[in-house]
Amino acid sequence: MTTNQPPEPLTPAKATEILHANFAPWILALNLTVEQTTPTHTTVRLPWSPSLAREGGTLCGQALMAAADTTTVLAISAARGAFCPMTTVQQNTTFQRPIQEKDVLITAHITKLGRTLAFTDITMTPPPTPGDPQSPPAAHATTVYAILG
Repeated sequence: MTTNQPPEPLTPAKATEILHANFAPWILALNLTVEQTTPTHTTVRLPWSPSLAREGGTLCGQALMAAADTTTVLAISAARGAFCPMTTVQQNTTFQRPIQEKDVLITAHITKLGRTLAFTDITMTPPPTPGDPQSPPAAHATTVYAILG
């Protein structure tokens, strides 16, 4: 008799292994750090780097979008309990305020996980600091992924 038990939780260490085994070198050069994984959301830190800034010292949108897309893969893997082949179908990003010389926490929430499609809602927020304990989101994204395996 087979039982439908939920998948074993994916740890941040295992998510980091998935990151290093499945992403292009230029994504790995972002130096993303997996902060937290649960079956419903995953948080990744994009560390500040002058190489990711555009003129004026603002973190560029392309780096945020790549980090959001990567976090989505890790969130879907955490929801499923393991990595499987998948691809981006759609990503929509809105930028709400600039980020200057700060890390960014990218949190992907799974809003629906189906057999062939997954949907996420992503917030990109500077981490809290003693003088600014709850920074508002700097960017927001939604993604749709096709699950291939």
